[in-house]
Amino acid sequence: MKILTVDIGTGTQDIFLYDSRLDLENGFKLIVPSPTMMVQRQLQTATSRKEAVLLSGVIMGGGPSHWAAESHLKAGLQLFATPSAARSFNDDLDEVRAMGIQVVSDDEASRLRGRTTQIELMDFNYQRIRNALIGFGVSLDDLAAVAVAVFDHGDSPPGYSDRQFRFDYLDSRIRKENRLSAFAFQSENVPKIMTRLKAVVTSAKEVDAPLVVMDTAPAAVLGATFDRRVKQEQRLLILNVGNFHTLAFRLSSKGIEGVFEHHTGLVDLLKLKRLLEALADGSLRHEDVFEDHGHGALIYESDPLPFANRDIGVVVTGPRRNMMRESSLRPYFAAPFGDMMITGCFGLLAATGDVYPDLADEINASLDGAGGSGTPPWELSET
Repeated sequence: MKILTVDIGTGTQDIFLYDSRLDLENGFKLIVPSPTMMVQRQLQTATSRKEAVLLSGVIMGGGPSHWAAESHLKAGLQLFATPSAARSFNDDLDEVRAMGIQVVSDDEASRLRGRTTQIELMDFNYQRIRNALIGFGVSLDDLAAVAVAVFDHGDSPPGYSDRQFRFDYLDSRIRKENRLSAFAFQSENVPKIMTRLKAVVTSAKEVDAPLVVMDTAPAAVLGATFDRRVKQEQRLLILNVGNFHTLAFRLSSKGIEGVFEHHTGLVDLLKLKRLLEALADGSLRHEDVFEDHGHGALIYESDPLPFANRDIGVVVTGPRRNMMRESSLRPYFAAPFGDMMITGCFGLLAATGDVYPDLADEINASLDGAGGSGTPPWELSET
């Protein structure tokens, strides 16, 4: 059984092809630039050539691509976008127009195509991944599933804080299922408010397999739980320090006991220590994070999780995990199956087993270390 997992972040997109016949350490993987980084470079090239640009496609992640779009406009150059592509910058198209982007209909876009540089926006490009793997002799035929993770603020109503809206969503999913895989969905079940997740579904039309989409941070935290040392802990804190967002869960056999989410650029080692200690002892309040321009915090289980007499104070993952390197909280840097970079892919894999129970036995056997034949990949008839 093969499952393609793709964890799409701000800096990189991390790709892991699961094959149940192999030990997880032998699975094929790619770490390549993220889609928003690729769009940034395309926009920068167009800016240097003083070219007008037409953006088409669907909603995708921002950050680098957003900054490149602003630089293009500041250079006095035209930037057009179809409505679906324009919502990559803001769900409110009036706000997009206020940036200086000219929002055009699909018919108008067709007339512009001969006079502009065209850039297609999408987080998930299955054909590009497929072609890359084919170049190495790896086939994606007969996939049992495809799983993709992106970060999604959701489509907040006008006048409502997108930070609060995102945290309302986290809270609602935890209260409904109280497990990390609650943030994963079969493609047909994605909530309407999660527009970036739904855009991934739109981009995946060529995928001839069941599709799972999931939020990136819970995927990374779930993946970290498969580190051998982490699996030995009955209760724990896991912190995902992403490029833009930092999210921490307090976990136990009961499920999720507490959570907070902040912006990575607004926290430092001392602030993280205070937040994690308050999450552990149950004193953290929503306003402690929200009023500091983060997303928020919630405690679901009042029983404190003490740091004293613990082998591991806090488990850390994410691309900016080194922020915790000098912490006094005895951080443990998780590397499930020997590879921190694809931690989110392992979380996606586990969530796929929850979302599609008929796939769970083989997936769980692999994640428990009992999967795979022990046969090296070159001895298999095909990979």
